Amino acid sequence: MNSKPISATISDVAAHAGVSIATVSRVLNGTTPVQAEKAERVKRAVAELNFVPRPAARTLASRKTNTIGLVFSEIRGAFFPHLLKGIESQLHEAGYELLVYSTHSDRPIKRKPIGEHNTDGLLVFTTSLDKEEIARLYQINFPIILMHETPPAGMDIPVITVENKDGAVMLVDHLITHGRRRIVFLRGPDGHEDSQWRERGYREALAAHDIPFDETLVSSGEFDQETAYQSLKKLIHNGVDFDAVFAGDDDAAIGVYRALKEANRLIPDDVAVVGFDDVDFAGYISPPLTTVRAPIEEVGREAVRQLLSLLNGEQAQSLVLKRTELVIRESCGCLKHS
Repeated sequence: MNSKPISATISDVAAHAGVSIATVSRVLNGTTPVQAEKAERVKRAVAELNFVPRPAARTLASRKTNTIGLVFSEIRGAFFPHLLKGIESQLHEAGYELLVYSTHSDRPIKRKPIGEHNTDGLLVFTTSLDKEEIARLYQINFPIILMHETPPAGMDIPVITVENKDGAVMLVDHLITHGRRRIVFLRGPDGHEDSQWRERGYREALAAHDIPFDETLVSSGEFDQETAYQSLKKLIHNGVDFDAVFAGDDDAAIGVYRALKEANRLIPDDVAVVGFDDVDFAGYISPPLTTVRAPIEEVGREAVRQLLSLLNGEQAQSLVLKRTELVIRESCGCLKHS
């Protein structure tokens, strides 16, 4: 049986020429200037591989809308305004408009009213876009940047995120070195990579102090006040012994505060509480929340910068990992009440 010849893809050309897929696209479309030396390498690779551009890929660059799309999971909590501020401010500086589409994180969309037909590129927040749709956009060479999510296997899509694991290690290590050993961890939403890395940091910090991982101390927080509240209420009702709570993020910490207050457990005397992100309210609740400061706004800015690089036919960074830092306040018990 004769097998169908395998045609070279735009990815093959990019790899052969040693440039980004976006650069290949710009050379093929001829609408954006590309360094002469890079353009020559691309043309040579096209000839050597007998590459025939797909019509969709050839026409994408000519449909300039001066608009960038942002695909979100459900917008809630104190995290998203910071991310949006960073994205909007950087886009404004570059002269682009922003088109936002939001969907629930538990049912990511496969096709949507935002994409190559009405934007020049997409910023995609974790769990908000189906892997098949990401793959489709990648195959047609549509510029895309992922935030807080790694791309599907074999796809060189740039990612912008923060040091979730290191931040979690700092938090849990801090609690342990100040005498806390029964530390509750509240997981974020299923499939959310921030939560997965934070749990890995939680486990690694326990192991570093020879504290066995205890599944009874792990519950669902969903990065959500109400979910965290209900989960901690259940742990208290079930008589689970704990002396600290890593809430997963600052929003969930609010639910933890409420559950502990109803149970007449004092923070931090009876139970230490820590969050993650250092959003606006973290320093103003009572007691002020010990947390990890994540550069949320800068993630938004960096995502735009990397996307603009792709739109300009330049190479974007495969991974940008923003540093986090521990912020110690009263909720962990290290600072005396003022």
